[in-house]
Amino acid sequence: MKISVIIPTKNEAQNIAILIESLKKYGGANLQEIIVIDAPDSIDRTFTIAENLGVKAVKSPQTGRATQMNYGADMAKGDILYFVHADTQIHPDYSFDILQALKQGYDFGCYRYQFDSAQFLLKVNAFFTRFPFIWCRGGDQTLFIRKKDFIKIGCFRQDFQIMEDYEFIMRANKSLKFKIIPKNVIVSARKYKTNSYLRVQKANFTIMQMFLRGNVSQQKMVETYRKMLNP
Repeated sequence: MKISVIIPTKNEAQNIAILIESLKKYGGANLQEIIVIDAPDSIDRTFTIAENLGVKAVKSPQTGRATQMNYGADMAKGDILYFVHADTQIHPDYSFDILQALKQGYDFGCYRYQFDSAQFLLKVNAFFTRFPFIWCRGGDQTLFIRKKDFIKIGCFRQDFQIMEDYEFIMRANKSLKFKIIPKNVIVSARKYKTNSYLRVQKANFTIMQMFLRGNVSQQKMVETYRKMLNP
């Protein structure tokens, strides 16, 4: 089995080259391809940089991480899909870890994470990503799944502009076996640098509660999140 890495992007010129080079360096023979799905309204050099690095770079027909990831999954040639955010630093063992988890009988999963910051409270946040609760998850932790299972579950919901990864994991958990790989990827603390820790936590808690209630529109959730946090 081989891995297709899918990276949804929007204005990620600062991060995309580092991620692509790491994926290439550590993917080895298990790496089928890297697919960068750039948003149509992305205005920086993300697409050009990815293309120049020799990966498959395409423009999504529509903005939205769910749509972009589904678009990449549809064209992927690998047996395994690995969804990675552009500002995440992958673990060097990623290709081995993913195949090992699948061989052990798991169907999909993610990594734990740590932030690229020494702030104590962010270390506390990261500690909880070892637990299987839905509020401990997030797309920053990356997500792997067999392509056939991804299709069977029904892909990401394209009507979701936010929380699409949480919704997918909850749905997949009903029939598939989930694995949290006991190693860390490194995620960006940039959201916490432009907002206070408490402000981000309050926004995350608010949106999670809205999502779990199940009766709040995506538009309302997006508007609320944007009001609560600086870009």
